Amino acid sequence: MQKMLTIISNVFRGSASKNAARAVVSARGYADFTSEASFDIKKCDIHRLEEGPPLQAVLTREEGLKYYRTMQVLRRMELKADQLYKQKIIRGFCHLYDGQEACAVGIEAAITPSDHLITAYRAHGYTYTRGVPVREIMAELTGRRGGCAKGKGGSMHMYAKHFYGGNGIVGAQVPLGAGVALARKYLDKNEVCVTLYGDGAANQGQIFEAYNMASLWKLPCIFICENNKYGMGTSVERASASTDYYKRGDFIPGLRVDGMDILCVREATKFAADHCRSGKGPILMELQTYRYHGHSMSDPGVSYRTREEIQEVRSKSDPISLLKDRILSNNMASVEELKEIDVEVRKEIEDAAQFATTDPEPALDDLCNHIYSNNPPIEVRGTSPWVKYKSAS
Repeated sequence: MQKMLTIISNVFRGSASKNAARAVVSARGYADFTSEASFDIKKCDIHRLEEGPPLQAVLTREEGLKYYRTMQVLRRMELKADQLYKQKIIRGFCHLYDGQEACAVGIEAAITPSDHLITAYRAHGYTYTRGVPVREIMAELTGRRGGCAKGKGGSMHMYAKHFYGGNGIVGAQVPLGAGVALARKYLDKNEVCVTLYGDGAANQGQIFEAYNMASLWKLPCIFICENNKYGMGTSVERASASTDYYKRGDFIPGLRVDGMDILCVREATKFAADHCRSGKGPILMELQTYRYHGHSMSDPGVSYRTREEIQEVRSKSDPISLLKDRILSNNMASVEELKEIDVEVRKEIEDAAQFATTDPEPALDDLCNHIYSNNPPIEVRGTSPWVKYKSAS
């Protein structure tokens, strides 16, 4: 008995001393950390502009930790989605965003919550940065009632306030984004619409029609091409006669940006937003980025590119590693502090996955709800004339 009490006492003593040591390290570290630092960033290529974004960016400790955590959430969320898809818990279309985190987080850091954003079907990252909790995103992926679209949208159709999806038709979101920008101008709001598409959509005719209208009417629209080098399984060199996507607007000013560097993305987006808010009309950005997964979960991603190519990007240009190195090399945080963030993020993702796999599926009676946003209930025909459903707003 005495021996057992001694063991328990030692365990508690060891735990207490570990916590005390952590507290001492934290207390000592926080006082010594650099509160902000300046970084040289890559110069943007410009089109129809006299000057581009600044070549230096200031990062505060608070911002650095926030960006690091958000990018880790996006990375871990997508890796968990990959796992659930392979377990056949997530079904249907699923396009993952890992590798491109600096784009979503950098853009959000440069605009306001009252600004607007619309993207294509690789939308999980933007859904999170626009304010939807991880558990609602994961539940939407598994088709559960607690999902952000009540389990009826899935991977490609998630929405939030001032976030218009998630769109499944290649390039179709671009004229919609121009329309959102038109509404902001018509209502005399000092807001911009960030309209995203991929290099695979860049040759769509409707995109050039949207460019034309946006330029004629000087709409506050930031057109952004996320160039991840491959449209499905086709490299940009094989798909486009000109791969200078930032010049594709012709009469619209453009920027080509390092999309793997969150600070480059943030500063370029701030520059673009200021351009739009000043009444100069639209601007076009090309973010040079890379996806680690295939085009979708049905694409292994190594039949048109080598594993060595993917690994080289991971080792040399990973957006999370780049930010982490900057934070640590400038004494803005400790290795232990970043590890604590990693642990918190993993737990958040695991809790979200647990919710997403245990939450009930929507009832059949919910199938036709929310067709209209604010209408009296209506009757909706089912798959045959004698099957009827009710639709409530």
